[in-house]
Amino acid sequence: MEGYYMLLFLLFAAACGYFETLGKKKGGPGGTSSASSSSAAFQAFKNNYLLVYSLMMAGDWLQGPYVYALYQSYGYDRGDIGKLFIAGFGSSLVFGTIAGTLVDKHGRRFGAMMYVVTYALSCVTKHWSNYGVLMVGRLLGGVATSLLFSTFESWLVGEHFKRGYEDSWLSEIFSKAVFLGNGLTAIASGLLGNVLVDSFSEGKVAPFDAAIVVLTIGGGVIICTWTENYGDSQGKKSVMETFNAALGEIKKDRKVLLLGIIQPLFEASMYTFVFMWTPAISPNDEPIPHGVIFAVFMLASMVGSSIAGKLLSEDKVPVESYMQYVFVVAAMSLFVPSIISHTSLSEQAADSEGLLSFTGQIVVFAFCVFEACVGLFWPSIMKMRSAYVPEESRATIINIFRIPLNLFVCTVLYNVSLFSTATYLGMCSVFLVLAAYCQLALHRMVQADKAGYTYDEVKNENV
Repeated sequence: MEGYYMLLFLLFAAACGYFETLGKKKGGPGGTSSASSSSAAFQAFKNNYLLVYSLMMAGDWLQGPYVYALYQSYGYDRGDIGKLFIAGFGSSLVFGTIAGTLVDKHGRRFGAMMYVVTYALSCVTKHWSNYGVLMVGRLLGGVATSLLFSTFESWLVGEHFKRGYEDSWLSEIFSKAVFLGNGLTAIASGLLGNVLVDSFSEGKVAPFDAAIVVLTIGGGVIICTWTENYGDSQGKKSVMETFNAALGEIKKDRKVLLLGIIQPLFEASMYTFVFMWTPAISPNDEPIPHGVIFAVFMLASMVGSSIAGKLLSEDKVPVESYMQYVFVVAAMSLFVPSIISHTSLSEQAADSEGLLSFTGQIVVFAFCVFEACVGLFWPSIMKMRSAYVPEESRATIINIFRIPLNLFVCTVLYNVSLFSTATYLGMCSVFLVLAAYCQLALHRMVQADKAGYTYDEVKNENV
């Protein structure tokens, strides 16, 4: 078993290195010596952002594997823990959007520090077993999560254009941010968390303390090196006016509206996958190497982000075009495990030593394909948002995009026992097909704009 996964690990690592090399050969400021010599400031800017983003993601990844286990160690059952998780997503749903509006109005650097403070306070609450205190921690964590997935990207895009850097250079930062923050950082954080839990007397709360340290370091870098930028640069709009203006932009611009449909469809599938991959691989609670499988998934995501970096660096393949196929592949990668889960629930997925059966290996491979699609999705959706989401309300709009996602996740968590794993995975496949259709519509709209036609002319006459 160890040899099998070690081989996968090496193959993925080699692929990551290969695609990273390809991405540096052309496109972006690092492609030629003249570009490199003229963009030293950009390289420093990029490295600074990647450092901060990786530290912020490390603060998140350190906690992830131990939240459920910590609550369980305090004696709470699955129902109580489920309510805590629902509270977190509900908090992101209700307060996250308001937080995004405040960030656009009062500054993205300010929002980044809000993330550090709220997430650190959320970690502090983990030292108490009192249910009320833990609930407060989940509410703070929900706000922090919304800030994580909107504030840093908004600051980056705003600062990038404020400094006059090339639009195409953003692609390099997006792909490397996903490669580092969602790949290497996730694996390193998982390993560090495991060492802390096994080596320190504080047990499962130790990773949360480590997260506080990492977040504090990142906050210090932000205070010392980041400048402020705003969405509402004049500061004249109230919070409600900023929110209404963001809604108006979504209604007015069909490209932004389509992005607002595509993003929650994919993210809903991704979060459902997070909940369902263990029962899909181990339907009868067979022992499986969760840590190794998780590491392989993260490596697959790194491969996807590396491929995205290469695709985004080339003008020949527009992001609006290739993402149609990414969503189709993602749909197929979840549909296969759905069929297997529906037809082979009684089959042993692994033996007593954790050796996967043939169907178990197929499911793992399919999930690796999905994770590669996740790695492709993040830098690509960031690139499209940077192109189509208006700067003055960027953080607010990104958080509005997350409203249907949080509603869906709360619904799934509340009713998780009502449907089978196969049903949830099949539903996600449908979501991804819908995302592919919306992506096709977005691609046609972009083509129409470039050719000087209306979208309806391109759609009906295939101009």
